[in-house]
Amino acid sequence: MLITISPETLSLEAGSEIIFRHKTWEDYEDLLAIRQDRNLPKLYFNAKTQEIRLISPLASHGKRVDTLRDLVKALLNFEGKDWDCFDPITLKQLQRAGVEPDTCFYIENRQVILGKERINLTVDPPPDLAIEVDFTSVTNLGSYTPLASPELWIYSPGDLKIYIFENDDYQEKSQSNLFKHWDIKTLFPNYAEMAWFKGSSVALRAFEEDILK
Repeated sequence: MLITISPETLSLEAGSEIIFRHKTWEDYEDLLAIRQDRNLPKLYFNAKTQEIRLISPLASHGKRVDTLRDLVKALLNFEGKDWDCFDPITLKQLQRAGVEPDTCFYIENRQVILGKERINLTVDPPPDLAIEVDFTSVTNLGSYTPLASPELWIYSPGDLKIYIFENDDYQEKSQSNLFKHWDIKTLFPNYAEMAWFKGSSVALRAFEEDILK
C-alpha cells in the first residue's frame, strides 16, 4: 500500500510523494501528532496553497543529504567557524507554514539555540542555512518564505541552486553569503556526485584536500 493513515500510524512507501489539497493548519498538526517523533514521512504545510505534502525519500536521497552535510561541516571547520546542525527537524510558523529541511545549520545564530530540545520560531531565529535535496520530490519555495531562513540550498543531482532571502522572498543567486570566497555551485555538486559513484569517504577526503590547496 502506498500510504497508511490511522490514529496510530502514518506511513508512506519509500520513493513516494503525496499532496493533500484544501487542508488547514489543524489538519497538518493532526498528521504531525499521528507521526509523533518518527522521521518519516516528512511533512510540509503551505497555508497559501492549502497543501500538505508527505514525502518518503529513497536511500539515494539520504546519501546525498549526508554528503552535503559533511561538505558544509568540512568547510566550516576549515574556516574556523562554529555551528550546530539539525536533522531531522520540524520548523513551523503558526498557521502559515511547516517545513522539514533535509538538514540545516545555525552558524551566525548558534548561540541562541544552544541546549534547546526544540526550535520555536515564535521566539527563536530560523536556521542560517537550510538544505533540501530534490530527488524524490521538488521543493516548494513558497513553503519556506514564511520562515525567512537567510539562505536555502536546493540540490538535485549535479546541480545546486542557492537562494538568499531578500525583500521578503527568496532570490536565486550565483554565490552563497555564508561562503563568499568559495564557488559552492561548482564544488558541492562535484563532490556530492563523487560520493554517490565512488564512496562518501573518498569524496570527503578529496574535498578536504582540494580546499587546502
